[in-house]
Amino acid sequence: MATDPSSTLSANSRHRWTFFRAGGFDQVRLATGADLMALEQLDQKLWIALSCPTDGLEFDAKTLEMIDGDGDGRIRVPEILEAVKWLGSVLKNPDELTRGAAALPLSSINDQTPEGRQLLDSAKHILANLGKADATEITLDDAAGTAKILAQTRFNGDGVIPADAADDAAVEQVIADIIDCMGPDEDRSGKPGITQEKTDRFFADARAFSDWQREAETGAAVILPLGEATSSAAAAFLAVRDKVDDYFTRCRLAAFDLRALGAMNRQETEYIAIADKKLSPSLPEVSEFPLAQVQVRGALPLKAGVNPAWIEAIAALDAEVVRPLMGEKKTITEEEWARVNTVFMPHDVWLSKKAGGAVEKLGIGRVREILDSGTRDIITALIARDKSLEPEFSNVASVEKLVRYYRGIFTLLNNFVSFSDFYARKDKAVFQVGTLYLDGRSYDLCVRVGDINKHAVLATLSRIYLAYCECTRRGGTDKMSIAAAVTGGDSDFLMVGRNGVFYDRQENDWDATIVKVIEHPISIRQAFWSPYKRISKMIGDQITKLAAARDKAVTDKAAVAVAQTGAKLDEGKAPAPAFDVGKFAGIFAAIGLALGAIGTALAAVVTGILKLPWWQMPLVLGGLVLMISGPSMIIAWLKLRQRNLAPILDAGGWAVNARVRINVAFGSSLTKIAALPEGAVRKLEDPFADKKSPWPKLIILVAIVLVVFYMLYRIGLFQKCF
Repeated sequence: MATDPSSTLSANSRHRWTFFRAGGFDQVRLATGADLMALEQLDQKLWIALSCPTDGLEFDAKTLEMIDGDGDGRIRVPEILEAVKWLGSVLKNPDELTRGAAALPLSSINDQTPEGRQLLDSAKHILANLGKADATEITLDDAAGTAKILAQTRFNGDGVIPADAADDAAVEQVIADIIDCMGPDEDRSGKPGITQEKTDRFFADARAFSDWQREAETGAAVILPLGEATSSAAAAFLAVRDKVDDYFTRCRLAAFDLRALGAMNRQETEYIAIADKKLSPSLPEVSEFPLAQVQVRGALPLKAGVNPAWIEAIAALDAEVVRPLMGEKKTITEEEWARVNTVFMPHDVWLSKKAGGAVEKLGIGRVREILDSGTRDIITALIARDKSLEPEFSNVASVEKLVRYYRGIFTLLNNFVSFSDFYARKDKAVFQVGTLYLDGRSYDLCVRVGDINKHAVLATLSRIYLAYCECTRRGGTDKMSIAAAVTGGDSDFLMVGRNGVFYDRQENDWDATIVKVIEHPISIRQAFWSPYKRISKMIGDQITKLAAARDKAVTDKAAVAVAQTGAKLDEGKAPAPAFDVGKFAGIFAAIGLALGAIGTALAAVVTGILKLPWWQMPLVLGGLVLMISGPSMIIAWLKLRQRNLAPILDAGGWAVNARVRINVAFGSSLTKIAALPEGAVRKLEDPFADKKSPWPKLIILVAIVLVVFYMLYRIGLFQKCF
């Protein structure tokens, strides 16, 4: 019975785990080699991720490819455990894995196991071939470079040989012929080649094809009645055989019962049905009609009177079959057609036994030349020589694998078992692809995105404000899509079409353009001001619309007035007065009444507030502010508590196993707002600043003095003093 992979820690487990709290949940701390070797005991419910894609990560792609044992493009828990277990078996001290060193000391390889000894010998062999026999450590460049060089050699241990593996031109051509007929297998060097299995199939097909052809050569008088022309003649015969059989069968039915004659030639309604179409011989309905006019004991015409859809096929039958067998004829009877069938029957039977069709394209001459050349044994020997090097190449590949794991496995674990790298803020996590600079801020939480619209469907559940950007560089030839998390500042100027610059983890700069935004609260501060900004925007929009409408009305009215004036002048009449004093007096009176009403309302509000005791005034003003901003701030507070990175990663193919929270404090570290450097000198003189009028400040000062005066008067201090 299979064991549940998510079962809890064994009761007799001696390993003691350490957890740290970040993002609102407990995460395991991996600090020692013992922690890594005990990962198999850690309950999978405590792993932060259960799987992740092998692409779109800032991690060595070749290492991920090696860990991905089944090659499905995903890293899963069992594959992680297998990699860690293998490292534990070939290294003396797993604690070294926590250093993430780029070079592997040879002394670290465990030579007490057979695989460890083989790895150590292979590492020494690689270094010796590189002229570093005295080296005490091996780097990735040493191992990977050797593997690459070995892959480019003629014989590289994969059991696949390309054509240029042969020393003889004739053998090289045979290998090329095998590739052409059987299809290529890719050699480690990337060249097309062949395996032993395809070589065996090729020669088996070649032998079968030769034997099949020899049967025809032996019985040529019967199987090839027209000699070398038999193949093309048989093709012409087979192309019309069923249709000619149909014709003579119809003629026999007409002879059996004359009433069938009309039906055998098809009804007139069937011709009427296609009469309105654009007719051509290739029309399917035309080809379905009889081959020729059906008659009682009729003969098939070979020249005139043939169905237009079959004229070319009947002409080929006449030229390649009838004339060679019977001479020049205008028609062929059913008895003569039966003789033709008899002539081609042995050839038809022979064709049905055809074998080795894969090599037919080479021609029988070339096939027999290959069979007689003895190249099969030479090719088999070349493949065997190549396969004999498989252990050497495998050992080199294993050394490369060990160096890559030694360097990177600890980093991967701290971005899979836990998100230590993400929350520590010392190094970026593997899913953080770079930094976006836009709108006076830098955004560190940027993830690579494939399909923006598909990603946004799930990512919106993160409750994080996201700006999706299309990034291009090198004139637009390199393209990438990212989602940047906005966790600080405001969203006033974040809109589709805005441009910024994105720096990837290799410090390459990309032109970034916002193409989509998912709006969520960014901060409590933004939520406080958002109602006032919306009201201000609404008022501004309404004023703009009203002004535009009034401007249009005035313009239209002026145009009508000009037209009317011109018409009256043409008629000799006096134009209307340009200015109606009475009417405009009424308008000004109405405006005055409106302003008076507004002023009265404001005065009533101010008077009501001023009648309150002095200590109640701040409370009223605070309550008014709270009534306006409170709902927005509460909603923002609730959503900010729900910000979760998991949906963003899940939308990119991860299987995140926890709610990876991003609170306000942590979010502020992910988005940095522009600030002057410490010790900077700031000069406030702006030679192009707008000229400021003293009146607004003077009015505000007078208002403050009046309010203070009134408050002193209300509490009696003014009377006591004066």
